[in-house]
Amino acid sequence: MRRAYASGGCSPDTSARLGTVTERDETKSQHAPVVVVYLLRDGVAGPEVLLGEKRRGLGTGRLVGPGGKREPGEPPVAAAVREVAEEVGLRLDAADLEARGTLDYRFPFRPSWSQVSDVFVCRRWQGVPSGSDELEPRWIPVDAVPYDAMWDDARYWLPGVLRGGSVSARFTFAEDNATVAGFTGSGV
Repeated sequence: MRRAYASGGCSPDTSARLGTVTERDETKSQHAPVVVVYLLRDGVAGPEVLLGEKRRGLGTGRLVGPGGKREPGEPPVAAAVREVAEEVGLRLDAADLEARGTLDYRFPFRPSWSQVSDVFVCRRWQGVPSGSDELEPRWIPVDAVPYDAMWDDARYWLPGVLRGGSVSARFTFAEDNATVAGFTGSGV
């Protein structure tokens, strides 16, 4: 069982190794700005989400939503449209993107992995999803999302976002860079 701790979102022993909240907040501007988009459709048995197995880079082998790094000066919405086109071959209209919040990922034992992600949902697009060198997409029923195949944080916030909620949270990962050590925020 995982716990969220009131003090900085992590256990007291982990907190000592992660530094103070002020020290961590000062590094936020250095974290890579990224986006993620969850495409939703009505399936035969209910709502479905487009997820894909990550083929390379950070998160290889995990199920993720299409997304990635923002280019310098690129607005989050423009990055979301570009990343979905690059990773799964779908054309989105920026007006169809629904902003659902922000996720601040902290990897104190691998700081280069730390990032701040804008989260979007989209229900309209043009085209048929196709694989790329980044992602092999597939439709998954929202009620059957295999959270064990995703990054550990997804189980805390993604169910709510897929059902219309929003999120604003910080997740700090443990020394294994895979397990959530603690979190703070809303929508989790």
